[in-house]
Amino acid sequence: MKDAKALGQLLAENKIQIVYGGGGKGMMGAVADAALQAGGHITGIIPKLLTEREQQHHSLTELLVVDDMHTRKKMMYEKADAAIILPGGYGTLDEFFEMLTWNNLNIHNKPIFLLNTHGYYDHLIAHILHMEKEEFLYESPLKRIIVLNSPGDFLNGIDFFPSDKM
Repeated sequence: MKDAKALGQLLAENKIQIVYGGGGKGMMGAVADAALQAGGHITGIIPKLLTEREQQHHSLTELLVVDDMHTRKKMMYEKADAAIILPGGYGTLDEFFEMLTWNNLNIHNKPIFLLNTHGYYDHLIAHILHMEKEEFLYESPLKRIIVLNSPGDFLNGIDFFPSDKM
């Protein structure tokens, strides 16, 4: 949670708008709260089904309620210039692998950052590298994934963005 709050503050202070799933709890809720406190612009996109279950955030700059998860992911992808993956569960990995797959297939070239707080994703990174070793990947995954060990590392990775996005 400490890194989530630090990331939210860092993004807001650097005038980087946030697009996320619209929940008020957990890691992304902490990112949104910290960004809001620092004057950031946050867009949440949440399906009707999750407005109660995930306890939608009620203080966002903009909250879009959509019909389903597919619409949510598509809108998040369309509105975002990059993805920062924080420690999370099934939904986080679903969104990570969809973005990574689209990137790998050249459907987009949006940077994908993996925040590896306290080594949370070490096993996943090792497995992805194993997939490369076993020749299941077209190219090195390190061409598609920028691993961050702390929120502050993100500022070193922003050279991946076109100059008109920063």
